[in-house]
Formats: sequence, structure tokens, C-alpha cells
Amino acid sequence: MDGKVEASSKEADESLSIGSKRGGWISFPFFIGMVAGLSLASAGIGGNLIVYLIKEFNIKSINAAQIVNVVVGSSNLLPIIAAILADSFFGSFSVAFTTSCVALLGTILLTLTATINSLKPHPCSNDSSITCIPPTGIQYTVLYISIVLISIGFGGSRFTAASLGANQFDKLEDQGTFFNWFFFTFYVASGAALTGVIYIEDNLGWSLGFGICAVATFVGVVVFLSGYRFYRAEKPQGSAVLDLGRIFVASVRKWKCKLSSRVEDYYVSSSGCGDSMIEVPTPPTPGKRLRFFNRATLITDADLKSDGSIKKSSWKLCTVQQVEDFKKIFGILPLWSSSIFLATPIAIQSSVTVLQALAMDRSLGPHFKIPAGSVSVIVIISTSIFLTFLDRVLLPCWHKITGKTPMPLQRIGVGHVLTVLGMVVSALVESKRLKLVHVHVEMSVLWLFPQLVLVGIGEAFHFPGQVTFYYQQFPQSLKITSTAMISMLIGIAFYLSTALIDQVRRSTDWLPDEINHGKVDNVYWMLVMFGAINFVYYLLCSISYKYENV
Repeated sequence: MDGKVEASSKEADESLSIGSKRGGWISFPFFIGMVAGLSLASAGIGGNLIVYLIKEFNIKSINAAQIVNVVVGSSNLLPIIAAILADSFFGSFSVAFTTSCVALLGTILLTLTATINSLKPHPCSNDSSITCIPPTGIQYTVLYISIVLISIGFGGSRFTAASLGANQFDKLEDQGTFFNWFFFTFYVASGAALTGVIYIEDNLGWSLGFGICAVATFVGVVVFLSGYRFYRAEKPQGSAVLDLGRIFVASVRKWKCKLSSRVEDYYVSSSGCGDSMIEVPTPPTPGKRLRFFNRATLITDADLKSDGSIKKSSWKLCTVQQVEDFKKIFGILPLWSSSIFLATPIAIQSSVTVLQALAMDRSLGPHFKIPAGSVSVIVIISTSIFLTFLDRVLLPCWHKITGKTPMPLQRIGVGHVLTVLGMVVSALVESKRLKLVHVHVEMSVLWLFPQLVLVGIGEAFHFPGQVTFYYQQFPQSLKITSTAMISMLIGIAFYLSTALIDQVRRSTDWLPDEINHGKVDNVYWMLVMFGAINFVYYLLCSISYKYENV
């Protein structure tokens, strides 16, 4: 008997020892290994996908840019869907692991299109697109399946893994340190891919370059899975994003109901819609602003059982606190929408810049040629350098002079101005390039660097400013969703850029397949005009906004 007790005690001690090792910094290397592998692969594919579609699949340049915009847009919208699935049904680990496996499958399939000759069309015999054979139906199918899998995989795993990693820590400072290292690793891996991997794709072969991306994805998945026994277990607890939908549905269902002035007629609870935990009664905020949604928390006869208790129906009755949180988000939406129109010119520039680089002199000395897809690394480099300068020099000096720290909306405003200036420089450079083309002179690709540096410095202002603003101003129940709003914003911006480019092609002759015969400078001037109008809209929204939780 004593032996059995000792054995049982020993097993309990071992179980406790294993449980104590879960979470914390012991899990950190596995998340960093995953983000390094997946970021290298994602940037190695996405950064040069336009060139691959043009050179290997004989897809016309503007159409290739449109495809890549859709891919980037989808990759940035999927984190919201992945977050809902993780919170509501499967948990972060399951979603992150599954989507990373999907990314691996898509990367392998794309590598096969570059390796097997029957999966891609014959190359063009010369520079004339007339002699280019378009892809067959099967070749298009395999290509698009690989692109869809890549979009789902990389988009679904990125922020889900970041949230799971932050959940391994209890202290806020540890969570902040984790995010710093997470995004630092992301930028370093992306920079390495935009230089080294893309150089390999352009000079040593697409199959080798994509093969490196496939291996990097595989290593990232294996590292992430091998750390499973060190991760804290988590259970799905429902999605706060779905709660917002429930509030809207509950309000519409009760649109005929009259609002009451009595506190006891409204439902108060400490948790989700339809729960019955009662706290100190507080009525919805008075006034006409968004009063319609107060109906979602109004208790009617249909919400009560025969014994007078409240029915648990999450799509008919929500709490006062949830409705107030819903109103706060509505107040932020105008500012959020202005950031969509800020990101749209950046999305268009990222695609058009690659097309410009293909038509420019990319020689750097007698033996080296800058890959067209690597030009965008200038934005990453300038953003990283200026973020350090901003954090260590500019902001401390500002605080010493004024005694205050710049508010997030002020930083975002500076980012707006710098982005518009970047578009002005882009228009001037492209106008000069077209003049040189007409006299048969190739402009150096280095002329694209100033505009990319300006946009990068702008991102150093507005991107962290937006993350800080949404994280501070969103309700406590939606803190995780607040960071995903940035990803959703970028996704919508890339979709809008696709629609805008398509409309420009329909209405003007500015964007032909051969951009040397077009007027891309007019496209940039159009973006300058839109950016200026959007900046005025942003100023109006920011002036009328009142900070909360600060």
C-alpha cells in the first residue's frame, strides 16, 4: 500500500513539475522560431510574386499587380476570421498550427509550379507580348490554388501565434517584451527574404528560391509544434467580435420597443450576452447618440421565463456594458476609416514601384543587379531605423521641450503628411523617368529610394500610433481584437487599391501593360489629391474625438 502511495505521490510531483514549466520564457524560442521561418517564406514569396507572374506565367504587368494586391488583402483580412475561430471554437494553438500547415502546403505547391515545366506556360520568345502563350486552365488552377492556400496559411497563423505567445506571460512588461521581439524577428526575417531570397529567385532560379521558402515554412511549423508541451492550455471563451454582431441583431429585433427611463428595465451583467450575473445597476448613457442600440439591453416580456428569471438568449438580450463598448467602437470607426484611405496609396505604390523598377536601370556596379522585388525593402529599413531614432531621440526631446508625450492621434497625423509627401515625390520622379524614356535613357532605380524612405518614415509615425491608439481606446473585452484592426485595415486598403487601379484602367490610358507608354505620374498625382482630402477628413475626426482610458 505504501508503495502505491509513494508512486502516486511521485506521479503527482512529476505532473506538477511539468505543469510549472508551461508558459513563460521557456515557450519563447518556439514562437520566435516559428515567426522567423514563416516570415522569411511569406516575404520571399509575396515580395517577388509580381515578377514571377509576369516572367514565368506570362501574365500582363497590371493584372499581376492586381492579383498580388488581392493576395496581400486576403492575408491581412484573414487574421480577423482566424481570431474569431480561435476565440469561439478551436483555441489559438489549433488555428495557428492548422493554418501554418496550410501555408506549408501552398508553398510546396507553388514550388512545384516553378519546378515542373508542364505546370507553367512556355516562356515568351522575345519582349513582345504577342508571342507569349497564356497559361492553360490547369496551370491557372494549380497556380491559384497555391496562392489561395498561401494567403489562408500565412494570414491565419501570424496574429494567432502572436496572441498565443503573449498569453504565455502574466506580466504586462513581459508581454510587451515578447511583442517587441516578435515584430523585430518579423522585420529581420522579412528583410532577409526581400534581399537574399529574392536575389536567389531572380539569379539562381525560382524553384530554388521557392524551395528555400518551403523549407523555412517546414522548419517554422516543426519548431512551433515541438514546443507544444511548454504552452499553456487555453479553452475557447467566445469571441467579443461576435458579441458586437449580437448587439446589432438584438437591437434590430426590438426596434419597435420604446426605451425606458427606469434603470431596472435594462439588463446588467458582468459577462456575455444573455448571462444572468447581476451587478450594480447602471443605465445606458443618455442622449440621442446611438440610442437605438440601447434596445439590445432592454428587458422585455419575451426575455423572461414564467418564474420571472431571464432567458439566456445571446442574440436577443445583451448587457449595458456591452452596448456601451459597442458605442465606443462606433466612435472610433471614423478615425479608423481615415486610416484605410491612408493605407490605400501605400498599397498602390508598393505594386507600382515593382513595375517601375522592372523598367529602370537596376545595375549597381558592373556585376550586380538589384532585384525589382527587393526595392520595397527600403521601406522596412527606413521604418526600422527611424523607429529607433523616434524612440531614443525625437520623442525624449519633444518631452523635454514641451513636458508632454505626443498623443497617438498627433503621431498618426504626422504619418498622414509624410505619406502624402511621399506620393508627391513619387509623381515628380515618375514624370522625370518618362521624359528620359522618350529620349531612350534609362533612369537609375536609386531614384525610387527617396519616396520609399518618406513612406517608411511615415509608417514609423502612424503605424505604432495606430496600434497604441486602438489598444488604449478599445474596451477591455476587445483588447486583442484592437490589434487585429490594423491587419483588417491593411487588407481592406489592398482591396480598395485593386478596385481603384481597375477603375483607372477602365477610365483612362494611364496604366497600360507597358508602363513606359502610360502616365503613372498622373496616378500618383491622383493619390496626392485623395491623400490631401483624406487628411482634412482625419483632422475633422481627430478634433472631435475625446480620449478615453488615458
